[in-house]
Amino acid sequence: MNWRETYEAWLDSPVLSEEEWKELDSIRDDPREIEDRFYAPLVFGTAGLRGVMGLGTNRMNIHVIRHATQAFAELIEAEGREAMSRGVVVCYDCRINSDVFAREAAAIMAANGVHVRLFESLRPTPELSFAIRHYGAQAGINVTASHNPKEYNGYKVYWSDGAQLPPQHAEQIARRMESSDIFRAPRRMDFQEAVAQGLIEFLGDETDEAFLKKVMEQAVNRDVVAAVADRMQIVYTPFHGCGWKLVPEALRRLGIRHLYTVDEQMVLDGNFPTVKSPNPENPEGFYLAVDLAKKVDSNLIIGTDPDSDRVGVMVRRGEDFVPVTGNQMGVLLLDYLIRARQQQGTLPANAAALTTIVSTSMVRRICQVNGIHFEETFTGFKFMAEKLAEYAQDGSYQYILAFEESYGYMVGDYVRDKDAVTASMLIAEMAAWYFSRGMTLLDAIEELYRKYGYFREETINLFMYGVDGLEKMKELMVALRETPPTSVGGVLVARVRDYLTGDIRVPGLGVVEKTAIAGSNVLYFELEDGSALVVRPSGTEPKIKMYVLARDETAQGCQEKKARFAEYARSLAGS
Repeated sequence: MNWRETYEAWLDSPVLSEEEWKELDSIRDDPREIEDRFYAPLVFGTAGLRGVMGLGTNRMNIHVIRHATQAFAELIEAEGREAMSRGVVVCYDCRINSDVFAREAAAIMAANGVHVRLFESLRPTPELSFAIRHYGAQAGINVTASHNPKEYNGYKVYWSDGAQLPPQHAEQIARRMESSDIFRAPRRMDFQEAVAQGLIEFLGDETDEAFLKKVMEQAVNRDVVAAVADRMQIVYTPFHGCGWKLVPEALRRLGIRHLYTVDEQMVLDGNFPTVKSPNPENPEGFYLAVDLAKKVDSNLIIGTDPDSDRVGVMVRRGEDFVPVTGNQMGVLLLDYLIRARQQQGTLPANAAALTTIVSTSMVRRICQVNGIHFEETFTGFKFMAEKLAEYAQDGSYQYILAFEESYGYMVGDYVRDKDAVTASMLIAEMAAWYFSRGMTLLDAIEELYRKYGYFREETINLFMYGVDGLEKMKELMVALRETPPTSVGGVLVARVRDYLTGDIRVPGLGVVEKTAIAGSNVLYFELEDGSALVVRPSGTEPKIKMYVLARDETAQGCQEKKARFAEYARSLAGS
């Protein structure tokens, strides 16, 4: 069926409530809106589903949730009775409809004979990952759109290792959804009846305590926190989301005595009334936290996104507060963990660090200087989780930190996804160590640049909305493959890594070798000076992401290169 026929089929469905029918009928004379809602279904990938809320195949709504959950339940059922008994853990965030979608997903699973553990109220994404491993569950579901604007919601899916779903399982779910009817396929039962029958059980404080116990085990040097606790102030905001309870608790258990929370943003609200976007990557969202920090004389602000898997930091510089980027925080944490664990005698002899191909190359330099094994993966913690599984199987390495540039960090063996709860605790400990030396985290990153060399990064987002957006994204990637640039910002391209095919090409020579990993739609342009430009389509939003990775021997030279490379990246929007 085309989009118009699909729309009419939805209008004729007896499954729709009267209110839902009226919503669809109201757009009858708006073909552009109908096409946008029905031109294609939301794509189910390894991260699950994400989209704007509303009725339609290309929207997040209860029918899409039911359809996806039925396909997921069938995948678990195919693993056998034991997998169904081990069951699924279901979690949700503060967003509008998240609780409704989570309960509906739980009821669908129960109707299919899959045991469900449902969190009694909203919880951080890393606690879901923990709970899957802690309870030995087969799978997990988290209803969240992470840091996206309020109009969005999502459906993240996890497997038994606590990481997001492996590609082969995501493909099976996608095929099942493609071959089944969205209204007739789901097996349903009443939520309260499922609870009464013991098919759904609730998780609460006992899981919080088990999770926090693991979080606090990651602290390296509590003595340094105690030494400055009377003089150091920290401001925290959860941006109306899931970090509101556990992040402050972890900081207090660490020994932080002067912790101030942004009261207006401690209110759980999926409309995110105090911010345009609840994304800790956006400094403008911290304006209330900045006001509070100035009032209480704090040099450090920590903010977590709505599902508390990402963490952003602002640090005082004079009268202003400056953001610490995701890349900068990654290298700060890595250097601190190496140093602190060496001092405590807990650094493994086979220590390793992981990051992604789009993150700062400064990580490689830090690992080289300190004798730490280093590896890169594709974007997404599921790929780093796969690498950790390899380490565990062959006993080769013990990782001390995994991170990606988009403000996500992971340590320990109890979570296999971004973890803003643990990261916030470690950031506070690290800040206390630098505070004891009379330094802020901004002073610290400058110290690292002087030690390891200058690196600057910037992410350029080229948004391509609507039906035409997907085609424009494809066309740009094809053009860059067929006619790759010979230079970027005045610096010659030395090699081109095509991570889709695994080919590494040298201009004028052709394919000279293969990448260590392949199968992802990413182009990596290595420049002659050690800098790089990386291009890939987003997996969750309608945009091309371009990562500028600049490197130079001086701070000024590095900044100038970053500006030129970013200007070139933006120019591709019109190509």
